Amino acid sequence: MSNMEQDRWSRVKGRLRTSVGEDVYTSWFARMDLESVQSESVHMSVPTRFLKSWIQAHYAERVLSCWQAEMPEVHRIDLTVRTAMRCAAPAKDAPAPVDARRSERTDNRPAQELRATAIAPVSASHDALGGSPLDPRLTFGSFVIGRSNTLAHAAARQVAEGRRGDSVMFNPLYIHAGVGLGKTHLLQAVTWAGNSGSERKVLYLTAEKFMYGFVAALKTQTALAFKEALRGIDVLVIDDLQFLQGKSTQAEFCHTLNALIDAGRQVVIAADRPPSDLESLDDRVRSRLAGGLVVEMGSLGEELRLGILKSRVAAARAHHASFDVPEPVLDYLARTITHNGRDLEGAINRLLAHSKLNAQPVTLEMAEREVRDLIRPQEPKRIKIEDIQRVVARQYNVSRSDLLSSRRTANVVRPRQVAMYLAKTLTLRSLPEIGRRFGGRDHTTVLHAVRKIEALVAKDVALSEEVESLKRQLHE
Repeated sequence: MSNMEQDRWSRVKGRLRTSVGEDVYTSWFARMDLESVQSESVHMSVPTRFLKSWIQAHYAERVLSCWQAEMPEVHRIDLTVRTAMRCAAPAKDAPAPVDARRSERTDNRPAQELRATAIAPVSASHDALGGSPLDPRLTFGSFVIGRSNTLAHAAARQVAEGRRGDSVMFNPLYIHAGVGLGKTHLLQAVTWAGNSGSERKVLYLTAEKFMYGFVAALKTQTALAFKEALRGIDVLVIDDLQFLQGKSTQAEFCHTLNALIDAGRQVVIAADRPPSDLESLDDRVRSRLAGGLVVEMGSLGEELRLGILKSRVAAARAHHASFDVPEPVLDYLARTITHNGRDLEGAINRLLAHSKLNAQPVTLEMAEREVRDLIRPQEPKRIKIEDIQRVVARQYNVSRSDLLSSRRTANVVRPRQVAMYLAKTLTLRSLPEIGRRFGGRDHTTVLHAVRKIEALVAKDVALSEEVESLKRQLHE
């Protein structure tokens, strides 16, 4: 391609970016390449058939007009799918694929680098669909399984190994956990594994990316195209749903969720809390989310933390063969760094940096010094409304359904009021949310119950002791 053609192509891309907006351009045109310019036609290529058909159906005239503004004599745009060999060629910011003819000579390359190059075409295809960035390290192969995440891993694996046309076992799959416990790792692993075959389209989006994509589509009057693109996905993966804001965006998410589930497409969602606690979302959305398989990933046990540390050391050793962390140091880190997996990875990175930059071996004394700020006090247990209802029902010999019912007998009213009082004092839930979780009651009912128990506890010693006992049980 001549310098003149390169300049023209750059100007055409600039016109196209201005015409459709930055988000739409990034989603649909960022991977479109110029092949050649003839007298009256322009030949361009894209990496996937899906991308080709979408551009031809929705943006053909727009692309042609941008070229005609630069070259009035152009009357036809030819768009083709790049060949497998061409698709495997490295993109500007993607690593080159593995060359089988050089495999013997590259066996000494780091395993992580080989893995990243092997899945580069998958990433390119995912990027072409407008997905959020994927980390090549976050695969099922690097996920460490323990008691707290076994079910979530098994469910995610089942989704990833599905095939187009298979019946969906549970939909949506909803995974929730605190920060740094592996939600994003599992969701990206589903995306990598699902896109490794050519028959399914798996799209990973953060809630923020979904939100901005929809807003950008509204601004550029391409909302219909945005909706149709999402509804054409076989597996939609949404991360950090708790950040989804805006009534119109939430409504569009609800429509997309319903359309995909009703069409038998798989939806996988992650958030930092269960669906019932997503107070900013509409009741219909929460209900639909709760109708699938809801799985919590619990805190990391010491055995799992040790497994994660060993995995991270092995990954680091792939690049730095001499790096070694003695067993006593690993045991110390697993025992004292309890907050989340990101702190564990940060600890290994610190030890690696200190060892390499100072040319010193890793010792227990050095580890104690380098990671002391990562050793945080144990966080208090997060108490859930369901836990409160269960403990109170057991204490007063009633059922949980009694607490949620409309029964007004004395043996049910008092426990219900105590449970509401504990929900207000031991959780961060609002009065309306507590009311919804107690059979759809109004927030004024909750407020009355809280004030009633507060007044009784101040003068009734027996009730005060009962409430303190319930608090101790909930904190254990």
